[in-house]
Amino acid sequence: MSAKARLLWRYARPHRGVLAVGILLGLLGTGAELVTPMVTKSVLDGLEVSASLRGPVTLLAVLLVAGAVIGLVQAILLGQLAERIILAARTGMVRHLLRTKVTELGNRSPGEMVTRVTSDTMLIREATTSSIVNAVNGVVGLVGALVFMAYLDWVLLGTTLGVIVVVGVLAGTLMPRLAKAQQQAQEEIGALGGRLEGVLRALRTVKAARAEDRETDRISGHAHRSAQKSIRAVKIEAWAWTITGGGINLAVMLILGLGAYRVSTGDMTVTALVAFLLYAFQLMMPVMLLTMSLTAIQSGLAAAARIAEIDGLAVESDPPAAESRPALSPVTPAGAAPTTLELRDVVFRYSPEAAPALDGVTLTIPRHGHTAIVGPSGAGKTTVFSLLLKFLQPQRGEVRLDGRPFQDWTLGDLRGRIAYVEQDTPLVPGTLRENLTYAAPDAGDDAVWAALEVVRLADRVRVLEHGLDSEVSPTTMSGGERQRVALARALVTDAELLLLDEATAQLDGLSEAAVAEGIRRQAEKGAVVTIAHRLSTVVDADQIVLMEAGRIRAVGTHGELLDSDELYRELVAALRINVAAEPPVEEPSAV
Repeated sequence: MSAKARLLWRYARPHRGVLAVGILLGLLGTGAELVTPMVTKSVLDGLEVSASLRGPVTLLAVLLVAGAVIGLVQAILLGQLAERIILAARTGMVRHLLRTKVTELGNRSPGEMVTRVTSDTMLIREATTSSIVNAVNGVVGLVGALVFMAYLDWVLLGTTLGVIVVVGVLAGTLMPRLAKAQQQAQEEIGALGGRLEGVLRALRTVKAARAEDRETDRISGHAHRSAQKSIRAVKIEAWAWTITGGGINLAVMLILGLGAYRVSTGDMTVTALVAFLLYAFQLMMPVMLLTMSLTAIQSGLAAAARIAEIDGLAVESDPPAAESRPALSPVTPAGAAPTTLELRDVVFRYSPEAAPALDGVTLTIPRHGHTAIVGPSGAGKTTVFSLLLKFLQPQRGEVRLDGRPFQDWTLGDLRGRIAYVEQDTPLVPGTLRENLTYAAPDAGDDAVWAALEVVRLADRVRVLEHGLDSEVSPTTMSGGERQRVALARALVTDAELLLLDEATAQLDGLSEAAVAEGIRRQAEKGAVVTIAHRLSTVVDADQIVLMEAGRIRAVGTHGELLDSDELYRELVAALRINVAAEPPVEEPSAV
């Protein structure tokens, strides 16, 4: 079995029992069809000798009803099985994608991933259910018809076999080209989904740049190329059907001509010729079933290959040495040494040939207090956060929490101690309450409202028609509101370590002051680490870590760094930021 076929069978294998029942029903239906011409011959033979027709006619009626009932049951059974296979494939892909390493998805479009979960899974539906049953039924029907044909007349059988072999060879040569065309069409659909998803996310930028026509042309290009490949697949499929149908018609014509001659010479009876013709007409169905199965299986194989690429993405997993341990109390017991988060001589490169994003970074973050990380773009600040969240693994050195190396921590325990606010502050689909309790599903309303008060969003939420149960989306909230929701979400978790990436970039002066006060309160009972290009948000930090080109250049307070470091002074001067600076006021928006 080829690698692609094994991929396809993987989806059908858990349901092989139901599939076997479907095949059995198909065989019963095929058997009823195969017996019908012989019963018809008995009826015709009975007419010649004036025998009773009650038995043969009754048998024909029974076969007709039985075939209809079997077909109905089989259709329902296979339809249900197909939906179960799609469900299993989709849920499995979603589970795998959400556990995939962040670095694996860095260069892949989310829209393309969505296309594979939605569109590609549809293509494996028929390939793993009806096509398998149809293929088995087609083979049995074909072989069975040929056996009865051999019983009726060997000469006509030889003629029929010759036509079938030619048809099979011609149709078989088209299948690889059909699979390639269908796979290329699906790839273009995936690219279309990826581009469209990105454009819709940046729709305001697209409109402001007057790029609607350009993006329409670019996305339409993917649609056109997909259509071209699909049309090519349709043409190949049409050729396959034409060759199949034409071959059967040719076989019937040859049977008529040669059969009439054999009847005239007395080598064959008329009733035998009629029965043979009925079997010839019956050949149309199994051959067509085989053609349908092959084309559907080719589509399924193409889809299975694309789905396999998702399954091939590396997922996050706990190291063998990791073990789950209970979380520490947020407050260090009296007399106990303060635990810390440490980076020890950490080196990290995003690719072997790239310059180090972090080059020998050694840093200690106290268990309590506010640590700010600043520096020019590309200094390595976000890479530090990715290491702390275990999105990345250092190539040299180690990261330690509470004196234990990161490899000794499970992902669940580690991330359970960390609250993280991304720079883009994304919202998850759902209500405001679901967003605020996303990292702490069991949090009560008191904790939620307390967090909203800290970020000065409580009054805004109270006047909403549905309050915390209001639906939210990026288009119904301003950038500042999304940022405050993300901050509140982090505060609801009351985590030991709070990571803030540009946490106040879009806040007005009053909101920023309130958030700064919330950060100070959080820093009294845990560690807060902030990345900021706006130095006004971190001037009162307990320690400021200045990074440059993947290295730590200096560590100190705002005043100490102003006095001792030229780069820090240049950052402050270039950004025109001082303690009294006020950020721009955010645009109003409705939640």
